[in-house]
Amino acid sequence: MLYSLGSAMLATEGMEHHTELPMPALAYGLIIMGLLLLLMLVTVSFANVRNRHEAVEEHVDPHKQHTNKHDHGEANRP
Repeated sequence: MLYSLGSAMLATEGMEHHTELPMPALAYGLIIMGLLLLLMLVTVSFANVRNRHEAVEEHVDPHKQHTNKHDHGEANRP
């Protein structure tokens, strides 16, 4: 098996295929950089969403079936 694999590699040694890219390599980099800059712009534009409303205290409901344990034991205090 190794002999046939070695002979197949030797037979294809002289048959290298080179294909041309549809556009220059620099264009691929510029397109990717533009897409990443667009994603960064979208991210930065939503950065102030958390500052639009005042923070509201979480309502402590001791009758919840699945407690989230964020009340730090305030529900059990008298």
